[in-house]
Order: sequence, then C-alpha cells, then structure tokens
Amino acid sequence: MIAVKEVSKTYRLKTGAVSALSGVSLSIRNGEFAVLAGSSGSGKSTLLNIIGGLDRDFTGSVSVGGEDLKKMDDAEMSRFRNRKIGFVFQSFNLLSHLTVGENVMLPSLFSGEDAKERDIGAVRAALGKVGLEHKIEIHPNHLSAGEKQRVCIARALFNSPELLLCDEPTGNLDSKNSDSIISLFRELNAKYGFTFLIATHQLSLIESAGAVYRIEAGRMV
Repeated sequence: MIAVKEVSKTYRLKTGAVSALSGVSLSIRNGEFAVLAGSSGSGKSTLLNIIGGLDRDFTGSVSVGGEDLKKMDDAEMSRFRNRKIGFVFQSFNLLSHLTVGENVMLPSLFSGEDAKERDIGAVRAALGKVGLEHKIEIHPNHLSAGEKQRVCIARALFNSPELLLCDEPTGNLDSKNSDSIISLFRELNAKYGFTFLIATHQLSLIESAGAVYRIEAGRMV
C-alpha cells in the first residue's frame, strides 16, 4: 500500500536550511493499522503530508497503492488524492454554515462530477459507518467534540478511499472521546479493511496499533 524509500525533506528558511526528514524509509501493507509515533516536531506531520501528496518537494521515492507520486502532475495528483486517500486532522475544519451532510459531501466539489443522488447515498453510508446518520441535517455547532471528529472521519470516508492518513486525530479530545475514536478506527480497519497510518504521541493509540514506526528528529529510530 505505502512504500517510502530514503525520503528526505529540507525547509529553506531565511535563517538557513532546516532538515525535517533524513533518509526515512517505511512500508505499510494493505489493510494494516499502523502508527507513526514521535514527539512534537519529530517530522510525523511532514511525512504524512508527503505520503498524502500535499507536499511534493522532497527527495527519495514514495508510492501509494502502486502509484509513484513523483510521476504525477498536479492535476493527476489531485484526482488520485481525492479518490484514494482520506485525511483526518487534529483540527476539525468543519464549515459551521453547512449541515453535517453538506460537510461530509465537500470532497465531491473536487471530483469534477455532478451526481447528487450518488453523493447523498455516499454521505449516508459514510455517516452510517461512524454512527451519525441521524445527525445529517444538524449544523456542527450543535455537536460535541467527539461527534465533530466523527463527522471529519465520515468526510474522509466519503469517496471510499483505500488509505486513511490521520494526523493527531485525538489531539483535541478528552480521554473518553479519544478512546471512542480509537475504537472506531479499529472497527473501520477490521470491518471494512481501510488501511490506516496515524501520526500520534498518544500512548493508548500507539498500544492499539498493529505496527508502530517511531520517528525522532526526522529519522526512523
């Protein structure tokens, strides 16, 4: 599913060059529940952004689902990312003026398709997977923090991606909601076969993983 080989990333700043990743390699199998563990600033988010095609300025090679990310132009990368990858972040990034259903449907804006009936069906299916189909007409400001993150997960599932990349997905949640989200991830992985790569420093999430990759100061340790 994911093959990262000797990936390095350097940020060019006015004060000089800063190395974010140095010779990182890892391999994630299809259907794996994997965690990328490390402290804040270790390079976890940078590596997730590269794997997700959000950051294309790196050396080395990255393939996802057998596709070499370096060989895609911007338009191809955008289509690939929209079809194959779902993103869940620490911040919810929900639009308050839209309903839950409309927020989940946002990825359709980037698909270039006009298929409203299919979209509604996909919205209900995605919300059903996270237990919130009954909230489809509610606005986000009426949801708890745990429910908001479930909506974000449903949005990530909207296009039935093969891979879910999650960056500190429990960072804004209390321990009860964190445990609930971890259980949901495990259920989605076991029941539907979604591949997970989750960047986190949360011990309970690390302990629940099938594979753990630890990164510190931009290097696998």
